[in-house]
Amino acid sequence: MNKKTKKITDKELEDLQAKISILTDLQYKVGSSEIEKNNLLQSYSVAKLNLRDMQVELKDKYGHVSINVTDGILTEIKEADEQTDKKN
Repeated sequence: MNKKTKKITDKELEDLQAKISILTDLQYKVGSSEIEKNNLLQSYSVAKLNLRDMQVELKDKYGHVSINVTDGILTEIKEADEQTDKKN
């Protein structure tokens, strides 16, 4: 009782392998994208912390002022504005 082994056709095998290869490639790209996204989020967090540190340094040096980021001009923030800030 020797049973003959059944196989799909060579064309079907080639198509199956191609589809699996495409899926594997896409899974790799999704993983790579997630890693890149994570790296970008970490870089964003570091940049945000660096900005916050500089804001603290500038506040220590110049006091409670508003800084025009276009030309660097300082505008003193009045006491009334400070009270409004505290309420919000």
